[in-house]
Amino acid sequence: MIWLSILLSLFFLVSGTAIAYVFGSAAILSFFAADKARYLAILPQRIFSQLDVFALMAMVLFIMVGEIMNRNGVTKSLIRFAMSFVGRFKGGLGHVNILTSVFFAGISGSAVADAASLSNTLIPAMCKQGYSKSYAGAITAASAVIGPIVPPSIILIFYGALMQVSIGGLFAAGIIPGLLLSVTLFIMNGIMAHKLDHPGGGKSKELPPVWPSLYKALPALTLPVIILGGIVFGIVTPTEAAGLAVVAALVAGTFYEGLSLKSLFQGIERTAILTGSIFIILAAAACAGYIGSLEQWPQKIATLSMRFGLTGIQFLLLVNFLFLLAGMVMDIPMAIALLVPLFGPVCVAQGTDPTHLGIILCLNLTIGLITPPIGACLIVVSAISEDNYWSLARATLPFVAVEVAFLILITLVPELSLYLPRLLGY
Repeated sequence: MIWLSILLSLFFLVSGTAIAYVFGSAAILSFFAADKARYLAILPQRIFSQLDVFALMAMVLFIMVGEIMNRNGVTKSLIRFAMSFVGRFKGGLGHVNILTSVFFAGISGSAVADAASLSNTLIPAMCKQGYSKSYAGAITAASAVIGPIVPPSIILIFYGALMQVSIGGLFAAGIIPGLLLSVTLFIMNGIMAHKLDHPGGGKSKELPPVWPSLYKALPALTLPVIILGGIVFGIVTPTEAAGLAVVAALVAGTFYEGLSLKSLFQGIERTAILTGSIFIILAAAACAGYIGSLEQWPQKIATLSMRFGLTGIQFLLLVNFLFLLAGMVMDIPMAIALLVPLFGPVCVAQGTDPTHLGIILCLNLTIGLITPPIGACLIVVSAISEDNYWSLARATLPFVAVEVAFLILITLVPELSLYLPRLLGY
């Protein structure tokens, strides 16, 4: 039955149907093929229970925060603040790109939104200083991977709701890996800067002064403090923190004077569209998950893995590979909704901590966003920078290799993800 659903899904994909309808239709047909059509009467209740999760409200509000902040002129202030710190070093604008992504990670929690926001500003600035367009686009796409790791992360909220794992614990678990990934990219950019003889970032008089830049960026920088401080220390729930972040984003919009009533309504409209698309995906995944539970797919996967001797870390590495492939060709919400219920319980049953697993899978799928043949971040950066897609993909490959190596490190050393959650009592 697993193969029947896969074949049906491939058939609908080739026909050009939207991916949520692909898996939803394949799941419904699988009920008839498996002689389980009588269970369809319970399907609406199953779909509603999949959607009726309070933690998903936080996801909606964090999407709104990102939409508001992306429209209120925060990008330039964060770039100037990053420039005042790291702009003076060799390959300075590459470092600025990475550091700005770290700042953005604490606001939007979306790799694609990060890549889109920074491509408009940083890629032209890097090209003007002598960087190749492909390298400027590559480091923009590669640093966007930090976005969903450093909290708040929409992907981690999605995962936590499906696996019933503490969102606060997942957010705490993402801090150290996210910061270590940014350090790794700093080192990689420094090596490439010397190898390709990138400019040194300009003279000191050309750099923005630190304190005025900090003052201008401060409203945006308070958002991660509100979100992380409130959730990690147990002052507020993730949903309450997201609500506070929306209010803070609106206040910051008045400070930057870039948020008009029209742009606010556009942000709300965009939030509604994204939320609707995610919930449609969840509904389709609920259909697939129901037939999967009736047919005992997770148990069959566990039995198959044990038959081939894949247990513990070996099975986890296999899951890494599968999720990396899924991230290359699938929407991340769909990949999480379909694959996490199948492989997550098996990994946990074999001894993997569910919080650690969330960080691993999140990083896997996000690396897929900068990996051909599709790579959503590559598509966005290529379209905005007007650079050839395959030229950009080639320039991104060294960063992909480094991030995959970092992924293996995170997989093999769980303490990097679990130290903070354990310290904070999660």
